[in-house]
Amino acid sequence: MKKKQTNVALVTVAIFVATFMSAIEGTIVSTAMPTIVGDLHGVNLMNWVISIFLLTNAIFTPIYGKLSDIFGRKRVFIIGIIIFLIGSMLSGLAHSMTTLIIWRALQGIGAGSIMPVSNTIIADIYSLEKRAKVMGLNGSAWGIASIIAPLLGGFIVDNLSWHWIFFINVPIGIITIILIQLYLKEEVSVHRKKIDYWGSVWLMLSLLGLMYGFQLLGESTASKLILGLSFIIFVVAGALFIRQERRAEDPIIFLDLFNDRTFVIQNVATMLVSGLLIGFEVYLPTWTQGILGLPASLAGFAVTPSSVLWIFGSFLAGKMLVKLKANQILRISLTILAIGSFLLAVIPASTPFVAFFFIAAILGVGFGITITSTLVISQQLVSKDRIGVATSFNTLAKTLGQTIMMSVFGIIMNGTINMGIAHHPRINMTMMNQVINPQTAKQLPADLLPTLRDILYSALHNIYICGFILIIVAIVINAFSRPRTQKINNKNGKVLHF
Repeated sequence: MKKKQTNVALVTVAIFVATFMSAIEGTIVSTAMPTIVGDLHGVNLMNWVISIFLLTNAIFTPIYGKLSDIFGRKRVFIIGIIIFLIGSMLSGLAHSMTTLIIWRALQGIGAGSIMPVSNTIIADIYSLEKRAKVMGLNGSAWGIASIIAPLLGGFIVDNLSWHWIFFINVPIGIITIILIQLYLKEEVSVHRKKIDYWGSVWLMLSLLGLMYGFQLLGESTASKLILGLSFIIFVVAGALFIRQERRAEDPIIFLDLFNDRTFVIQNVATMLVSGLLIGFEVYLPTWTQGILGLPASLAGFAVTPSSVLWIFGSFLAGKMLVKLKANQILRISLTILAIGSFLLAVIPASTPFVAFFFIAAILGVGFGITITSTLVISQQLVSKDRIGVATSFNTLAKTLGQTIMMSVFGIIMNGTINMGIAHHPRINMTMMNQVINPQTAKQLPADLLPTLRDILYSALHNIYICGFILIIVAIVINAFSRPRTQKINNKNGKVLHF
């Protein structure tokens, strides 16, 4: 009997749908948050509805990567989506902010499988040349989600209820599971090795301490005791994790990966670039609304060109991967990002809205090449039985970069604004909150509006200077790369200098 083959087209569609479902979740909840708070009452807990999802998502990402190498991609991917759907259903049924936060944590645990395992499946079913293009299309789901989510969230809240922003995941997720179950064919020989449970525990505790600590850094009211304990947990659990991995039969993360200079540099670059990426996506709409006074519906489109050109950048990465060395690809992409981030760091407050389309396009190309090529190169540097681990580690590097830099950017933002307020006695933080929203900005005294916008511009200016510094650091680190020749087992038998 002829062996059934994977239906690449349908499996790819399922992966895209799953990625988009996960990507849209954070933004669509933000859109519905005012309604949720009004219904469930708990404004003091509202940040945790979003933070807990991101936190559990990041913590479980490396675990899923390892499990996919042991038990197969299909099984782990489906289990992750099932957990995500259960969390979605229970979140929609939540009757208090506390229960919503608990079920959002469960939802994040499930979502932790989607991105790393999706990219691992893509690595399994596509050749090197095509892989970068497909990963670029898959990664662009995050940019598309950032545009569609506010519109979809507003429509659901206005015409149905906030509960449906969670319930809508269920039919979509079920369709995804059916497609993966029927059309993804893989040979799985389950490794009969002892699962590294203690390694998983120490890794999760270490990541929890690190990410929670950085989140507290961005909160002015955070307890210094809890902040200190968070970083102590990170250090102690991290040390125990390293000790455990050195003696584990089949570790969660192979420590010898860090002996490969190219692997380390590629993932450090991913982390630094992801820090710039989150600053660009979060604070550019703040610029266009708070300084230019544009409505939110229009301001969000300032980042749209980056999503479109991201795909183009991924296509370029696919061409570069079979022609250039790893450090050469990174040098090109980081140079593009350096140009875009430098422009963001130096443009004046009077910069017209259309100029941001040009800057976003430049950054989109750089993001597309960097994020795609670093992932593919990380996968190619390891043996097939470690692809899941390498993919999940790269995903974790992105998440850590975004989490850490969001806290750093928040500190820069608050510190600059507080300094501005200190120099202008007639201005207070309430006014600064108002000036960011074009609707509430109309209520401010006309003579104070230019000063308020100058202070906001200074804060955003400092954030983007920091973003530019991140790219310069990445360029310097890449200069220490020492590419090595590696034979890639693909249809063309190409020799790559990774």
